[in-house]
Amino acid sequence: MDERQGAVAGPRPQILSAAHACRFCGASLTRTFADLGLTPPSNSFVRPDAADLGEAFLPLHAFVCGGCFLVQIGEYRSPQAIFEDYAYFSSFSDSWLAHAKRYSEAITERLRLGPKSLVVELASNDGYLLRNFKERGIPCLGVEPAKNVAKTAVEKGIPTISEFFGTVLARRLVSEGRRADLLLGNNVLAHVPALNDFVAGMKILLAPGGTITMEFPHLQRLIEQNQFDTIYHEHFSYFSFVAVERVFAKAGLAVFDVEELPTHGGSLRIYARHAEGDPRPVTQAASALAARERALGYEKLETYDAFAEGVRRTKRDLLTLLIGLKRDGKRLAGYGAPAKGNTLLNYCGIGPDFLDYTVDRSPHKQGTLLPGTRIPVRAPEALKETRPDFVLILPWNLKDEIVSQTSFIREWGGKHIVPIPAPAVL
Repeated sequence: MDERQGAVAGPRPQILSAAHACRFCGASLTRTFADLGLTPPSNSFVRPDAADLGEAFLPLHAFVCGGCFLVQIGEYRSPQAIFEDYAYFSSFSDSWLAHAKRYSEAITERLRLGPKSLVVELASNDGYLLRNFKERGIPCLGVEPAKNVAKTAVEKGIPTISEFFGTVLARRLVSEGRRADLLLGNNVLAHVPALNDFVAGMKILLAPGGTITMEFPHLQRLIEQNQFDTIYHEHFSYFSFVAVERVFAKAGLAVFDVEELPTHGGSLRIYARHAEGDPRPVTQAASALAARERALGYEKLETYDAFAEGVRRTKRDLLTLLIGLKRDGKRLAGYGAPAKGNTLLNYCGIGPDFLDYTVDRSPHKQGTLLPGTRIPVRAPEALKETRPDFVLILPWNLKDEIVSQTSFIREWGGKHIVPIPAPAVL
């Protein structure tokens, strides 16, 4: 589920100035989609021995392009600074592992993949998905820029290249005789600042007759469900279906099918092929979704204008709820330390004065402090030790999984809180 890549050439500074031109079409960015103020990078967890040191707070301002309707933020920090040492490991979510297994089974059957096929995953994380292909005897290759995460994948026996993907790496792989029959990426497309080079690289690496699948959060669901916390510095772009069709078409790729998924609060899985020389027709699902988005106004700037007020309203409502609970003497803790949670907490100004701590299953996050808010991250066992009255679920997209895993809080009358799409006590 890993989220990221970028095609970059040469050394770049860690903190960059805002990009005020659209990364796809080059038009000037003047229309605000959501301004979440200044926040630290969402995965820059703080070690306890650095608790008294300062942090870099960067603008988190999303725009919508008036030329191509791509929602995006500026590139304030280089991909190397964000991803080369990364705190996110996909294998710690049971529901995501199950999702990956279902996908691998379905796509293997659909494409009739076998020992002579090659599956390449971009942003392959710790090998959580590719292991499903490896177990079936299907050759696979991961591309993962985070060296610490790629090392874990290699230790699991998953061949992995620890580099950023783009046209340069794609040409090198082709020169080595490697072309992908299945080229996939789950939650990576949004993490690409050099978007055109990344998609052009996929065009180069894709074998004739090959298939690309990409999963990413759907902008329509982000807007309708008020998912503003999915805006953070690692997410450079936010895609509607009609916008992603344009991006792929520019590179000579045709999006011919789509599935709407429940993951991450509502995602798309698109299927793409070479625009030339491939007879596979555009499906009814793809045509219908494009028509639906156009009917809903996703090619009109006015559609994007109302989002900012809903964001401000959610902030007020969540703070009102938490202030009331604290005034009543209730003890609050968080569950999870996801990037989206750090956007939410920093934008709303929620720190240790509200949440005593948060818990996370990943040992790579335990023992750290959340960026900006400095809320301690502990192991899940802390919930049983301290028995909080309320647990704020930060990865709300995994709400059902988390409620099930922590149902024991009901033993002392504990309750869960979800912040999105509107604050609610479960």
